[in-house]
Amino acid sequence: MKNLKLFSEVPQNIQFHSPEEVVQFAAYDIDQSRLFFASSANLVYTLQLSSFQNGRAGANTGLPVEVCSIDIEPEDFITAFDFLAEKESLLIGTSHGLLLVHNVESDVTELVGNIEGGVKCISPSPTGDLLGLITGLGQLLVMTYDWVLMYERALGEVPEGGYVREADDLSVNCGGISISWRGDGKYFATMGEVYESGCMSKKIKIWESDSGALQSSSETKDFTQGILEWMPSGAKIAAVYKRKSDDVSPSIAFFERNGLERSSFKIGESAGDAMVSCKTLKWNSASDLLAGVVSCETYDAIRVWFFSNNHWYLKQEIRYPREDGVTFMWDPTKPLQLICWTLSGQVTVRNFMWLTAVMEDSTAFVIDNNKILVTPLSLSLVPPPMYLFSLSFSSAVRGMAYYSRNSKNCLAVFLSDGSLSFVEFPAPNTWEDLEGKVFNVEISDCKTALGSFVHLLWLDVHSLLCVSAYGSSHNKCLSSGAYETDLHGSYLQEVEVVCYEDHVPDQVTCSGFKASVTFQTLLESPVMALAWNPSKRDSAFLEFEGGKVLGYASRSGIMETRTSDDSVCFSSTCPWVRVAQVDAGGVHKPLICGLDDMGKLYINGKSLCNNCSSFSLYSELANEVVTHLIILTKQDFLFIVDTKDVLQGDLALGNVYFVIDGRRRDEENMSYVNIWERGAKVVGVLNGDEAAVVLQTMRGNLECVYPRKLVLSSITNVLAQQRFKDAFNLVRRHRIDFNVIVDLYGWQAFLQSAVEFVEQVNNLSHVTEFVCAMKNEDVTETLYKNFSFSKKGDKVFQVKDGCSNKVSSVLQAIRKALEERIPESPSRELCILTTLARSDPPAIEESLLRIKSVREMELQNSSDDIRKKSCPSAEEALKHLLWLLDSEAVFEAALGLYDLNLAAIVALNSQRDPKEFLPYLQELEKMPESLMHFNIDIKLKRFDSALRSIVSAGDGYFSDCMNLIKKNPQLFPLGLQLITDPEKKQAVLEAWADHLIDEKRFEDAATTYLCCCKLEKASKAYRECGDWSGVLRVGALMKLSKDEILKLAYELCEEVNALGKPAEAAKIALEYCKDISGGISLLINAREWEEALRVAFLHTADGIISVKSSALECASGLLSEFRESIEKVGKYLTRYLAVRQRRLLLAAKLKSEERSVVDLDEDTASEASSNLSGMSAYTLGTRRGSAASVSSSTATSRARDLRRQRKSGKIRAGSAGEEMALVDHLKGMRMTDGGKRELKSLLICLVTLGETESAQKLQQTAENFQVSQIAAVELANDTMSSESVDEEVYSFERYAQKTRSTARDSDTFSWMLKVFVSP
Repeated sequence: MKNLKLFSEVPQNIQFHSPEEVVQFAAYDIDQSRLFFASSANLVYTLQLSSFQNGRAGANTGLPVEVCSIDIEPEDFITAFDFLAEKESLLIGTSHGLLLVHNVESDVTELVGNIEGGVKCISPSPTGDLLGLITGLGQLLVMTYDWVLMYERALGEVPEGGYVREADDLSVNCGGISISWRGDGKYFATMGEVYESGCMSKKIKIWESDSGALQSSSETKDFTQGILEWMPSGAKIAAVYKRKSDDVSPSIAFFERNGLERSSFKIGESAGDAMVSCKTLKWNSASDLLAGVVSCETYDAIRVWFFSNNHWYLKQEIRYPREDGVTFMWDPTKPLQLICWTLSGQVTVRNFMWLTAVMEDSTAFVIDNNKILVTPLSLSLVPPPMYLFSLSFSSAVRGMAYYSRNSKNCLAVFLSDGSLSFVEFPAPNTWEDLEGKVFNVEISDCKTALGSFVHLLWLDVHSLLCVSAYGSSHNKCLSSGAYETDLHGSYLQEVEVVCYEDHVPDQVTCSGFKASVTFQTLLESPVMALAWNPSKRDSAFLEFEGGKVLGYASRSGIMETRTSDDSVCFSSTCPWVRVAQVDAGGVHKPLICGLDDMGKLYINGKSLCNNCSSFSLYSELANEVVTHLIILTKQDFLFIVDTKDVLQGDLALGNVYFVIDGRRRDEENMSYVNIWERGAKVVGVLNGDEAAVVLQTMRGNLECVYPRKLVLSSITNVLAQQRFKDAFNLVRRHRIDFNVIVDLYGWQAFLQSAVEFVEQVNNLSHVTEFVCAMKNEDVTETLYKNFSFSKKGDKVFQVKDGCSNKVSSVLQAIRKALEERIPESPSRELCILTTLARSDPPAIEESLLRIKSVREMELQNSSDDIRKKSCPSAEEALKHLLWLLDSEAVFEAALGLYDLNLAAIVALNSQRDPKEFLPYLQELEKMPESLMHFNIDIKLKRFDSALRSIVSAGDGYFSDCMNLIKKNPQLFPLGLQLITDPEKKQAVLEAWADHLIDEKRFEDAATTYLCCCKLEKASKAYRECGDWSGVLRVGALMKLSKDEILKLAYELCEEVNALGKPAEAAKIALEYCKDISGGISLLINAREWEEALRVAFLHTADGIISVKSSALECASGLLSEFRESIEKVGKYLTRYLAVRQRRLLLAAKLKSEERSVVDLDEDTASEASSNLSGMSAYTLGTRRGSAASVSSSTATSRARDLRRQRKSGKIRAGSAGEEMALVDHLKGMRMTDGGKRELKSLLICLVTLGETESAQKLQQTAENFQVSQIAAVELANDTMSSESVDEEVYSFERYAQKTRSTARDSDTFSWMLKVFVSP
């Protein structure tokens, strides 16, 4: 569903040496992009294609050419001509059989052979290794480029005595003989004469190129001699023949390699195509376009056909006078560039482009010869060649422009004869009545020359902006060419359109239009594209060659973009340009989108995507404001880009955003859609609520996709307008979670619109479906979290309140709206039951009460027939409830109402076996009410209610009450509240305390025992939790004697000391046992030096001696450990610096060799690292130390350090993690807070005992260790972030001095005594 548009046309002339000279042959040099033309004077003209891009194009401009002469006899002439890229020379055949090689660079001609009968055709193979040649005697010669003949075959099949053409039958133009190669060079096709049934016919023969064997041949037909073209892809061979039953127009037929005809179509299908003939056919390099020169009665025409959906479309027709003898070739490297030339030497380069046939309003206008097939895709997705109705014109359609604004729908059509036609359509909602109709459109009345239109655009309903070319020879065939004009070149002009007939509503207006040129200006640079500017009235944008974009205002001409405006200039020429009107903060501004041939998409001059194959614009509103860009990449990924993201620069897009690799494909990414058809193109969109993207596959069929992002954006827009029914239909049709309707603007806001929602939907089945989908989550934050809901939160009434239950609140609002606004009916009652059943938690009991009331009404045989008709039967309502909920839950809810009859009805309707529930219900029915409630509550695990029921049953059931409480300990507080009898309350308390003992909550258990006066059990509980104070308190309450208290104190002292609490054990020994020496020893073990010294001074001199000796011993041990730790810090740091330096050297070496560190052999790296230093920091059995371990020399601390080292793992020399392990060891050697506190207490004790020298030495040594450790860690951290290790910069002495001077006054060194601080 696309049209072929001519967007660039550059004609120029070759200056011949003589007026009688004409062009006969042409050849193309792919490597240097140059053309060679052989003239009738045996001259070769060479011109560069780049000359067509320099300067202003004009038919009267002479081409810069190089001329060389081919030296042959005067009566001889050129009959075959081609370029050999492998030899960089021209291969020339003559009528006398000369085979010449002409070197273009040296201008030297070499004779390489003489062919008997003359040379009629030369054709090099596509692979560049073979050369096919046809002689004047009808012989096929195949030779190598070294001129070695491989084989010779006869083309024709003439019986003995039959007529054979002689060499003198060669004509000057030498048409009628050809060789066509398949794209891979394995086969080639020829056409030979066959004598059959007394007359000469022709057939196509397919040959193997290597062996020369005849592969296959076609049936004999009346082929047009010499027209044979094998598609480059190898699928078809095109030829032209006349059918026996058709005396007027020939057909183009397509043959397979086996010689069988596959399909065909007639060349002359329009009214003006009587007595036509085809002169030549050529495929383009992409094998999708077939062009041919068709000779009509008064003109020759280059026609371009395109195949899709098993139909051949005539997409372009360019007319020339017959005397011009126009010929053409496709550019071998550019599939959409056509090079045409005439006998007089006018060379025209035409560039085509594919345009989507779908307009902004989703209407498709497909060009096919002199018809336009019209299909509004918003009504039906019908692929061509099918259509809704068609427009028929007097000649082939070359271009068109569509206007659809302000309730006007007009079409301007440029025809191949140079005339303009106009059509005005009725309102689109009436187009269904036009199905199958054909409208003959008359040409408009025009009294001025219009030229050859290249671009056409509506400015408003009465004005056209167009780019026209004047001065080309094919302009003589245009109807407007009858009006004399001296214009040459390309002109920008405005055409005023006036209709003299009144438009009839609901009818198509095809006549009565008049066109006239009202404004005209010469273009200095070629215009590549026109685009309407929706932001300004009667204005447009013009893109010039090179990508420069300028504005145009009606009748004012081209306006240079000022520096204050948004200047736009694409980096390259963009044939596809569209302007989107976007909303930039409430102001509408244009967004100019351009796509070049390489797939680069530009937005306002900035590159957005580098691999775009097609794009379109989508608007969710009716005011032509574009909200999304639709981008299809060459990887077949469809991206939906919000225009706000483009304006805000959120997709600053280095183009990585549009490239999806294999890893990203597996992730849930909602910004793109994977298109299953390779090579599909975006042809259009369905704007508004439809939110669809229309794709056309390579096969030609149409596919309509609904990207989630567009659908959700459309739903957001619909909800913003409070159109709940449309939103519901969109959600239901596209299988979107119904919670979007509630969550998009906040469910609290939806509560206020619930009544309007129910009224608009007005379908209880749909409301029920909506209710069943409700869930307690915000799907915009979970299921659709990858979508950006740009309008979410815009509403004023949105409330941020997360304390309520979404499902229950929404369903309650729906239920209330149903009760207030919807008349009573069985469907309404079922819908209300659904809202109750789907509440969170389900309101089953309320639902059953509603069903119970219906059941009671049925049993009463009430005469209120209206009430009965408005409600469903109780059985139907119950079955509906059972369908929504688990039958077991409904049965339990019925039991919970203590209504045994209702429970029996539920059980029967849930298809349960009566043997399962009837005995149980009968047993309950026989019980007293309180026991029945108790048993039901126990079954339903409603233990609070069960406890109340059993307590109300009386004292005779106290044992059952206690069993219930013991099995459910959470009932103890409620039991104490319900039971008022003191003795029974004591029993409950004791049972609670026993339960707490079982749960190891001894302190709570002891308190509970005290509440029920169980002192012995309370004492045991305190003892279990290690609360010696509580044990002694309870002992006092138990009236224990002094000896029993003393014994208990000794036992507690040992137990507490064994638990690792020597300080608390010392308190028991001093206060209860009066053991002074034992208490001092315990304080020393606890490292409470100051407290031990205080007690010793208070009670005994021997204790002072003991404290002093222990303090000196501990100080001596700490001195040795601090010194050892200082040595370890030095070894760790030295090793770290050595390993770091080696790693940096290896990394630098690998970088210089452009190798990765990963490629380095691990064993080599380990060996190199291990051999770096002979010293090992790990040979002394070191452990990861801490200040606590340093300050304590006990066996327990040593064992703890060894366990810690084993847990963290050892340092492995040369391993990959050695550096980090060394740094971690250095950090782990820091002094802990507990160690600092013990060290400071020891220093104060030594000073108090007069051991000033020992205290000073200990403090200095500890300070040196701490400074060394901190400095080493800082040095290691700094070198980790550096790429080099400078010994002067990263000196340990420098860091130690810095630490000593700056950190000494910090909290880290707060343990030090100021009196011993060195200056």
